[in-house]
Amino acid sequence: MINKILVEQLLNSDRRAVARAISFIESDNNLTSEYLKELYNKVGNAYRIGITGPPGAGKSTITNQLTKLYRKQNKKVGIIAVDPTSPFTGGALLGDRVRMTDVGMDQGVFIRSMATRGSLGGLSKKAIDAADILDAAGFDIVILETVGVGQSELDIAQAADTTLVVLVPESGDSVQAMKAGLMEIADLFVLNKCDRPGSQQAYTALQTILMIKEHDENTWLPKIIKAVASAYKGIDEIAEEIEKHKSFMIEKNLFQNKRQNQARIRIKEIVENKLKEKLWSEDRENLLNSSLKKVVLGNSSPYHIAEEILNQFVNKS
Repeated sequence: MINKILVEQLLNSDRRAVARAISFIESDNNLTSEYLKELYNKVGNAYRIGITGPPGAGKSTITNQLTKLYRKQNKKVGIIAVDPTSPFTGGALLGDRVRMTDVGMDQGVFIRSMATRGSLGGLSKKAIDAADILDAAGFDIVILETVGVGQSELDIAQAADTTLVVLVPESGDSVQAMKAGLMEIADLFVLNKCDRPGSQQAYTALQTILMIKEHDENTWLPKIIKAVASAYKGIDEIAEEIEKHKSFMIEKNLFQNKRQNQARIRIKEIVENKLKEKLWSEDRENLLNSSLKKVVLGNSSPYHIAEEILNQFVNKS
């Protein structure tokens, strides 16, 4: 049975209740979905900003500086910083929390580091649930900062309203960025550390690729903003461009469509995960293990075994 007091405290923006609720969903307790169902009618007001890009690009610094700016506007900011999973403990390395100590003490800011837990897309599987909790708790802005693996960050586009891709002059040519799929998901490019050599060449290369990208009056064309985040250069422009993207999405009736598409993908994932949990019962695990020898000896194919497992699942359901 869910703790109604915890829910009430969370909806009143109690920081301890928020932390407990996120810990609860991370533990994958059977009641997790019940809590999220209880809170969901309060979800949908926070604007979600995704920040991604290669390691060392300055994502945490930009998150830090944007948070300071939003706090000056009296907006409450929740940050989900997705760190690589430790191969030894399975936990997050908590690097972002160390780098954000100056905003972490602000009562209007809540920072949570989460481990990727094998998620190749850069976002923890529980990060979107955690963002929902922050949303329900009354945070105006939720920033999702992903682990910078470079090649497989596309799932942030399924979680954020506006996605920032942070690059540096040393990130390599813009063709490499296209390979990573970053060109497709970016609503805004930030060329950070542009006080370094090679920044103009990187800027020009990105501009060239954006110019040949197909677009019309209903397509948002990402802007490239030069920044030196550590010196607060470019931060105001980044915030302004996020607001422009939000206005464009609302004006063109794309905002609701985007959230509906995100909801569709998320529901499918939830259904698939629940089916997977039910599918791999002890009986079917035993059937799989007992069939492996047949496959190795060539007496049966993996497809035959898979069909047998599925037939057993369907007939018992």
